[in-house]
Amino acid sequence: MRCVLFLSRICVFRRRRYPEVKWAQRLDKVYITVQLPDAKDVKVNLEPDGIFTFSATAGAGNNTYELKMDLYDKVDKDASKINIGVRSIFAVVAKAEKQWWKKLLCGDGKAPHYLKVDWDKWVDEDDDGPGDLDLGGMDFSNFNNMGGDAMEDDFEDSDDEEQSEKTEDSPKTGNDKAEASSEVKTEAAAST
Repeated sequence: MRCVLFLSRICVFRRRRYPEVKWAQRLDKVYITVQLPDAKDVKVNLEPDGIFTFSATAGAGNNTYELKMDLYDKVDKDASKINIGVRSIFAVVAKAEKQWWKKLLCGDGKAPHYLKVDWDKWVDEDDDGPGDLDLGGMDFSNFNNMGGDAMEDDFEDSDDEEQSEKTEDSPKTGNDKAEASSEVKTEAAAST
């Protein structure tokens, strides 16, 4: 929708401004984050049939930001929650039926340019469990050091004969065959 203002014979077109919206889901809810720092006069409405509307003003020029999203399926308005913060507006929208949505918006069209996946909150359908994964401060910095000198101490030199028997019984690759044939040639030359 465009509005035309005539100011002193100058035609000014006003474009509709959309805030950036990020989303993620779980089996029973959808997370919607409207990223609009220092938003004023925030109005958010959620209808049971899945209509999510937002409007606010922000920026040095008090620009108006609006959006209307027709969500993929029906929602439980009473169980849904919203938090209006300084940098963003965060909504936890409860789904009417516990099921995974194919996408956030209904319809077959392409998602609007301002709508993005929130990878910080995203969980795949098969990974969704009772709670979020908490690593409890585990230190992964030593992960690359596994298999160093400690692994070599497990093998003794007296096992060399058993290892050579296992090597002869195992299938050989191209390099192993070349090494084996050079060993045979060396043994044959030594016996002559």
